[in-house]
Amino acid sequence: MSLAIGQTAPDFELVDHTSTKQKLSEYRGKNVVLAFFPAAFTGVCQKELCTLRDSMDTLNNSSAQVLGISADIPFSNAAFAKQNNIEFPLLSDYTLSTIKEYGLEFPNFAGLPDLTRSHRAIVALDKQGTVQYIQITENPGVEPDYDALLNAVQALA
Repeated sequence: MSLAIGQTAPDFELVDHTSTKQKLSEYRGKNVVLAFFPAAFTGVCQKELCTLRDSMDTLNNSSAQVLGISADIPFSNAAFAKQNNIEFPLLSDYTLSTIKEYGLEFPNFAGLPDLTRSHRAIVALDKQGTVQYIQITENPGVEPDYDALLNAVQALA
């Protein structure tokens, strides 16, 4: 499956970095930014999530909740969140179920056979859970266009 603008985002339930279950549907009534990232403790992922952290005032003013999603286990995400002062939930999709459902799997990540991670992708949802913005980088070493994301989220406010 691949996502399309105007479609309802598939619901999911994943464990966050505090081992608390989080369901996407629980965020209805808020705009949501799903930030899929390949791996904690890598340079570009750190830059991306810290940029989102530093943009929280703008995102909060747009009534937007950020959810980071990776295939990392909750303990890695917890250490990554602590090291980088990230306060929004970092969700662990260690089974790759959500990554696959959203069509974002990146096989042979970093040239390692059979290692599947997530593409770097940003998905913005409106308060009803409808996809309003999608940005997928084909190269995991490329950061997302933050200005385009912030403009898209502000348009939802």
